[in-house]
Amino acid sequence: MTVPAGILRRSSVPVQVGDVVIGGGPVVVQSMTNTDTADIKGTTQQVFDLARAGSEIVRITVDRDEAAKAVPHIRDALDKLGCTVPLVGDFHYIGHTLLRENPACAEALAKYRINPGNVGFREKRDKQFSTMIEVAMEYDRPVRIGVNWGSLDQDLVVGLMDENAKLAVPKSAAEVTEDALVLSALKSAALAEELGMARNKIVLSCKVSDVQSLVRVYRDLAGQCDYALHLGLTEAGMGSKGIVASTAALSILLQEGIGDTIRVSLTPEPGGDRTEEVIVAQQILQTMGIRSFMPLVTACPGCGRTTSTVFQDLAGKIQSYLRERMPSWRESYPGVEDMNVAVMGCIVNGPGESKHADIGISLPGTGETPSAPVFIDGEKRMTLKGVGIAEEFQGIVEDYVKNRYGRDASATDAAE
Repeated sequence: MTVPAGILRRSSVPVQVGDVVIGGGPVVVQSMTNTDTADIKGTTQQVFDLARAGSEIVRITVDRDEAAKAVPHIRDALDKLGCTVPLVGDFHYIGHTLLRENPACAEALAKYRINPGNVGFREKRDKQFSTMIEVAMEYDRPVRIGVNWGSLDQDLVVGLMDENAKLAVPKSAAEVTEDALVLSALKSAALAEELGMARNKIVLSCKVSDVQSLVRVYRDLAGQCDYALHLGLTEAGMGSKGIVASTAALSILLQEGIGDTIRVSLTPEPGGDRTEEVIVAQQILQTMGIRSFMPLVTACPGCGRTTSTVFQDLAGKIQSYLRERMPSWRESYPGVEDMNVAVMGCIVNGPGESKHADIGISLPGTGETPSAPVFIDGEKRMTLKGVGIAEEFQGIVEDYVKNRYGRDASATDAAE
């Protein structure tokens, strides 16, 4: 991964999850299904859709025996579809029992997520946590020890609160809670290592739903360990609020070199597309210059010079077209994810932005000559006119991709 100037990525211990490596390389995008895992067909389809959208790891809920028994069938169905995305089992309360009683489930999963806040209570906690770690070692699987402030170990919190009350200058309750999150993750990781688990099998997370708390917690956690870290607000919210909150929190941490894998936990609209969280996570990484996933479309916001909606319609069509084509392009045209496309609305910035892009079009603004110059690699190559501009431009983009990123083109570039 090419790291932007000024960013020093934190050293972390790489963790192998299926064919994906977390830590020491590109930041990995994760997502999670919201289907009933016992619904094999529905869960398989959603995992497939998330992977096709670009999720490199997909987490599924394993909350009861029916769900655990469905996991190997889901894995088999995905394999038949040619989808090799690693599956992570999300366990709470009875994970130790489900893994022990369902060895096919333990085998089919690429990683286990353990929540130390509800893996067991009081005298059972360490025993049940230990059982999950032992199963993970038996099947050579990594674990994510994921602490959430909504399900934090209350015994730990109470103990820290009591100690805090004795201080001359006590911390606030929020600060003590943040300390408890970090301590819970580190103590659990230490216990896993005591049981024999290697450091390169452990990923940590400390999730909250408040942006500033998340930043403070992960700065503290990153300063105390070199484990691979998973980032994300635990409940980001719906729509623009969820997108803005996730972007604000993750961008700060990623810019500081903190975080090896991310998830954007958006609440979808009823019947909404679950893949939106994948797209947002990719766009955060790509707009920061950390990773590239698909061609970026530069489009002007519009003003009084662009009273027509032609450029808006074209920008939307091109964006959708690029996303639809990427699953195929990704396999055939390596490097296409770095392509920049400009769709501009008038003569003020249109030609200039189009020249800066790999391929761009400047549409006529209000009162301008009804023609659209097309720029390729900084040079004006043609002018489009008439009602079929969108379709013509899509064809030009398709040809450009084949000529620029095709294997024959790559071989020619290498020879030159």
